[in-house]
Amino acid sequence: MTVLEQVAFTADGPEGGLELVGELRLPDGPGPFPAVALTGPFTGIKEQVTGTYAELLTASGFATLAFDHRGFGQSPGRRGHEDSQGKLADLRAAVGALADRAEVAEDRIGLVGICLGGGYAVKAVATDPRVRAVAGIAGAYNSPVRFARGMGIDRYRTALATFLDRYDETLPAVAPNGGEAAMPGEEPYAYYGTERGAAASWVNQVTRGSLHSLMTFDALGAAELLGATPLLIVHGKADDYCSPELAEAMYERAAGEKEIRWLDCEQHIDLYDVAPYVGQAAQTTADFLHRHLG
Repeated sequence: MTVLEQVAFTADGPEGGLELVGELRLPDGPGPFPAVALTGPFTGIKEQVTGTYAELLTASGFATLAFDHRGFGQSPGRRGHEDSQGKLADLRAAVGALADRAEVAEDRIGLVGICLGGGYAVKAVATDPRVRAVAGIAGAYNSPVRFARGMGIDRYRTALATFLDRYDETLPAVAPNGGEAAMPGEEPYAYYGTERGAAASWVNQVTRGSLHSLMTFDALGAAELLGATPLLIVHGKADDYCSPELAEAMYERAAGEKEIRWLDCEQHIDLYDVAPYVGQAAQTTADFLHRHLG
């Protein structure tokens, strides 16, 4: 039977640090267990996608830590602001928090990222050799160079200037009927704007500065820095929000042991909460982590 514990841990931040809020799940039986910290979609909180995968991975024998990044959910920080360097600091702290637990085997810790968290997980592991394996599920492996190439450099830089000019303004994270939103379109609204993703501490608001962070965050460039760290990519064959092309590029550029699995999803959010895709992704991830974390 899974044991769920509310936890808090401190990440680097202003005035000595930020106390982040998380949920530690422990499998039934004696430890120490291999462990995984999870990071999830843009604006996501622990009661949504990361919590779903944490439950499944704990059932497969892993201690898991799903938590709210700074500025989101129950954690402190600037509300609704995507702080790329701050989120990487959060992940370093999450690894440390797991390593400090007596129930966790400190030399058997991995990271799992879903959606935007896939890119953050890879970027974090590139600078944290404590992490022994990393998996991205429906990952966003952002590449400013590729964004600029696709948009045209002038349009790309104009967009960045606009976000900087209006940095502190807010806009909805999702909106119905084609309304302006940080995550525009019907698909994000179908998850976050309905009962599917309903959670008491999720707020439908982000800063425009968050969009500058997203467009300048380079996850793909971290691929070569993983060294021998094993990498798993799980991705939908169809995904309008997190590019299958960038997922393939991440896989190709990683130098260590690596695996890739393509799932027959019709939408990006199928890997948030839709069977059988979530189960397939979680089982593939659990098998991979068991092989590399022991």
